[in-house]
Amino acid sequence: MPLFDRLRAIPALQLDVALTALVLVVQLWPLLATRESLSWWGYAVVLAATIPLMWRRRAPVVTLVVTLGALALYDLSDRVAAQPVWYGALVAMYSVAAYSSWWPRVIALAVATVGGLAFTGSSDTAVRGVVLFVAAYAIGRAAAVSRSHAAALEERAAQLQRERRIEAERAAERERARIARDMHDILAHAVSLMVVQAEAGPVVVRSDPDRAEATFDAIAASGRDAMTQLRRLLGVLKEGEGQRAPQPTIADLPGLTDQVVSPGLAVNYVVTGTPVPLPGDVDVAAYRVTQEALTNIVKHSGATRADIRFDWRDDELMIHITDDGRGASRTLPRGGNGLIGIRERAAACHGTASAGPRSDGPGFEVVVRLPLGVAA
Repeated sequence: MPLFDRLRAIPALQLDVALTALVLVVQLWPLLATRESLSWWGYAVVLAATIPLMWRRRAPVVTLVVTLGALALYDLSDRVAAQPVWYGALVAMYSVAAYSSWWPRVIALAVATVGGLAFTGSSDTAVRGVVLFVAAYAIGRAAAVSRSHAAALEERAAQLQRERRIEAERAAERERARIARDMHDILAHAVSLMVVQAEAGPVVVRSDPDRAEATFDAIAASGRDAMTQLRRLLGVLKEGEGQRAPQPTIADLPGLTDQVVSPGLAVNYVVTGTPVPLPGDVDVAAYRVTQEALTNIVKHSGATRADIRFDWRDDELMIHITDDGRGASRTLPRGGNGLIGIRERAAACHGTASAGPRSDGPGFEVVVRLPLGVAA
């Protein structure tokens, strides 16, 4: 630990007692070092001018007044040793400058300066005393400014720490909300596909065994994929951010469309334009809105065909998902959590989403616009 920090760790009263003892020894040294027979008066004045330093922080002006008043009586006796410098008075002036408010310290400096010039017999001694008092005052003010600056820095550091804690809590809340949305997407998609495919399995098991086998394989694949993704999310909750597995992205969409093997439903996936790298949040959002739209088609539409088109443009990615099912009864305000989740996913990436019946025929359409190169 640095020396300054060690000194700050010592209680103020102990420091003041040690400082008072040091000044007392230095101030008594001229009296103790001489071989002449001196009067007790010098010792008494030194004690009276030094002992008050123990209260210099709590009453700096009073300490200075008592110290100056005591040393003014030192020369009343002829049998005293010469004192080159009154260190107690300098410490008291420093304390006034460091711990007093504006008017008390200015008045104290003025009184000490005028008194030193008026009541000191030698001009050299008077000038030297005034210079020392002004220097002690300047050092005290520098210490006060430094202490105030350090306190401001500590307060700023504490404020930054509080802000970081609040931001961490907010980030944790956002992460929990993201995990909740992801769990909804995973479960809604997987369970919906499994239910539809399981219900359709017995229908085709006799008429089309190959199709039935593919249906049951798709059920197993959907279940395994859901379990894998749920383990990832639960691992995040249990182990923290460092254990997070990659989230699904646009590159995983072909596998997603292969899972939708519902009897009588054909999924067509088309890409136009030139794909470009996306920020992570936009990439995940594109996958999730497509997954949610496909889940809604399987659950509600009764469609025989679903078309997914990714239209890459200069500054945005347009996602069009259409079906030929029962579109008239499915609108965005009554669409449930699925369509609301699509809209929130798009809004989180500064994009937009709309959903409703198709204008070019029967069915339903979802249109999502995601800006390129914008991270939420």
